[in-house]
Amino acid sequence: MEGETLTGAFPSAFGFIGEIIFRWVPATVIAVLDTSPSSPFANLDQPVTAWDVPTLLAQAGSPARFESLLEGWFVFSFVTIALSLPFLATVLYCWTRIFQIRRQEYRLVRVAQRTVAAQDIPRTQLRWNRIVDQINSSNSESWRLAILEADIMLSELLDLKGYKGETIADKMKQVDRADFNSIDSAWEAHKVRNRIAHDGSAHELSHHDVRRVINLYERAFKEFKYIE
Repeated sequence: MEGETLTGAFPSAFGFIGEIIFRWVPATVIAVLDTSPSSPFANLDQPVTAWDVPTLLAQAGSPARFESLLEGWFVFSFVTIALSLPFLATVLYCWTRIFQIRRQEYRLVRVAQRTVAAQDIPRTQLRWNRIVDQINSSNSESWRLAILEADIMLSELLDLKGYKGETIADKMKQVDRADFNSIDSAWEAHKVRNRIAHDGSAHELSHHDVRRVINLYERAFKEFKYIE
């Protein structure tokens, strides 16, 4: 048939093979064995199943012939099942291997995705991760450096939003509260930063205070998706 593909021909081919096995062969057996007209197999219009074969053989002739044919049928069934087992085992093995390969490919893809994601972290996020590491340390000097670095990031964020000025305070004075919901948090954090810059180590900080100040900066950064 014009335009028919190889895959599209499979159903027709299997249908033809099924007609041979389940209709033509039984019909030939019935004709050769001269099955009586009253037999349900005399006018074969439906495929013969494996369970119908013993009944068909029983009507084929004498009991001796039936025993011989039935024995041959069972031998044939046993041989075909035995021959099918290696193919079934091969199919199961191939299916198992495909499943294992798909799982391995999935893990490799996930690893590659994580690697790409790690390489694609914005510079601001990397800086923020470093700040978080510093405040999680037990060194009070690292805490001060973390707050100073966070304040620098705040200044850069204000620059990106278009606020200009000599100092961070000058920039924040230009902010419209409607456009910067976390401006109060930014002011509070910046005031702590100024005390640290002016007093140095004389300004005592507890770990709780440091976390609170970093959270204030984080609130401002996340409002504008400056960090994740």
